[in-house]
Amino acid sequence: MAWWKKLFGDGDEEKVDYYREGLELLKAGQYHEALTSFRLALRESPNDSAVLQQIAIAYTRIGMTDEAMKTYRGVLERDPTAVGAHYGLAFLLLREGKEAEAEMHLRAFLASPPSDPEAARHVQHARETLEWLESRGSAGGGG
Repeated sequence: MAWWKKLFGDGDEEKVDYYREGLELLKAGQYHEALTSFRLALRESPNDSAVLQQIAIAYTRIGMTDEAMKTYRGVLERDPTAVGAHYGLAFLLLREGKEAEAEMHLRAFLASPPSDPEAARHVQHARETLEWLESRGSAGGGG
């Protein structure tokens, strides 16, 4: 791992892209290692919404859902338009049975969804989930 090489040195003074390294580790299922890389990326760019959202994803994958929710909420306090945080938080809230609050975050996500092809399945999942919530009549309760 690049952070290990940087810590102990290997003669290579090339700048490490901790964010990219974290993404690769996350994709490989190495969630704790990804979390370390994202934390190092955050040291270089404090309060970076993209990094914080990836930290929340890593927390979710290792079962630290309270920390994930806290991180997503922190992102949204700084940037209420951070659609990824709305998406992630919505599904964590659904796990806790907080349907009305989850619905609010799904609506915020779908108000300005990402348009890249990789996000298409997430957009579809959010639409289907919102339709399911609406069909249950959760708009006035459940949270």
